[in-house]
Amino acid sequence: MRSDVSFPSAGIGLAGHLYTPADTGPRPGIVIGHPASGVKEQAAAAYAERLVTAGFVVLTFDAAHQGASGGEPRGLEDPAQRTEDLKAAVSFLTTRPEVDADRIGALGICASGGYVLPAAAGDHRIRAVATVSAADIGRQFRVGADGTQDPRVIDGMLAAAANARTVEASGAPARTFEIFPATEEQARAGGEHVFEGWEYYRTDRAGHPGSAKQFTLSSIDRIVTFDPFAFMPAQPLLMVVGTRAATAWMTQLAYERARGPKRLHWVEGATHVSLYDRDVPAAATELTTFFTSTLADRAHSTA
Repeated sequence: MRSDVSFPSAGIGLAGHLYTPADTGPRPGIVIGHPASGVKEQAAAAYAERLVTAGFVVLTFDAAHQGASGGEPRGLEDPAQRTEDLKAAVSFLTTRPEVDADRIGALGICASGGYVLPAAAGDHRIRAVATVSAADIGRQFRVGADGTQDPRVIDGMLAAAANARTVEASGAPARTFEIFPATEEQARAGGEHVFEGWEYYRTDRAGHPGSAKQFTLSSIDRIVTFDPFAFMPAQPLLMVVGTRAATAWMTQLAYERARGPKRLHWVEGATHVSLYDRDVPAAATELTTFFTSTLADRAHSTA
């Protein structure tokens, strides 16, 4: 069963979907954060639909400034706000009668795989943390998805961001930049990772009218200075990553820095984006086992 819900995050109204199992009684809850530029109906929904059948109450939501959620300017990608959104989602779950407030976990996909780490590190209501295709969006902007980006790229983007802030201070609308290449030809020229992202978001594969097509230029300096691995959570951690993912090195870096019980699970042959849809079953099996174990009812497990 899926219902529309809403809740506040630092004064901004967020639009969410709450998935509830058929049976009654307080159940463990899981918050799912979507990839950057995504919306709750895409990758987050694919995982929510599988986790709810395993008996979890699941909450997905659109990030502030994006999708069906509130917040101006539209298309702002703010890591601090995105982290706060996850904590606000946890707060919302604690108010629901369907949820056992002492058994809440969080799953982050792509950029949310980075956001969920500082969210959990600072919020111990999150009892267990999982990531799928975790991406450090700050590193991705600074050095590229594969770590080989020319430093002049981000220098140019920061200059554009600074200029945009100056222009907007005079009352001009927020300036934006395109997230994806304009054509399939341009996307293919960027390599497999760029093409697959373009295909997922810009074609019938998984395109959604609510997903972000542009980010504000003022997002850039917010993103570039963000480091989700600076202080890692101590809670149990599962990181799921594809063996062909261009961003796998980010997952490995985060895993090395993890402070608590941890597990790294490789999905053979999967890419970064294939774990959004095509390889969801393999990842969801691991996630179900992980959350079932870490969010077990202590009152019954110790009886």
